Amino acid sequence: MQCVCTDVPEISLPPGGFYFGRERRVRTILGSCVSITMWHPGLRIGGMCHYMLPSHARRRGQGGDLDGRYADDALALFMRELGRSGTAPHEYEVKVFGGGRMLAGGKAGRGEDVMEVGIRNIATARRLLGEQGFRVKAEHLGGDGHRNLLFDVGSGEIWVRHVALPPRARSEVPGMAQS
Repeated sequence: MQCVCTDVPEISLPPGGFYFGRERRVRTILGSCVSITMWHPGLRIGGMCHYMLPSHARRRGQGGDLDGRYADDALALFMRELGRSGTAPHEYEVKVFGGGRMLAGGKAGRGEDVMEVGIRNIATARRLLGEQGFRVKAEHLGGDGHRNLLFDVGSGEIWVRHVALPPRARSEVPGMAQS
């Protein structure tokens, strides 16, 4: 991933993080998590989320703060910012990244396949974006390994570097029984 160095302020977006604004570079690292980027080419504003799971257990009617760790809440954060800026979903260039598989084999504590988290995150992003009227311009999703992502909100440019798992990591995970 190469990009031109500038004086543009850069922030690191942690898992569950959300940013919306202008004139920033936003950086994150994704495994099974998903990042959605939105950029308004006319106003040169945009944002990025980094969600970890498809949905929040809390029901919408129960109130409380939105939590960027969950896809449904992350998209609600975007919709709130679009409302504040007086813009509409169809005005944005939307790109989706992540949903990679980080481990081979194994089950989560509740019998849930840990490999499916990325797949569910991807499906949820596509569904929620479609429901809100967003059109996805580009995506880099799935596969083995993680991604480094850098989004320049001022220009709309995005740099992504996919780092695949080495063959040994795909077949041998210490402490996990092989099926």
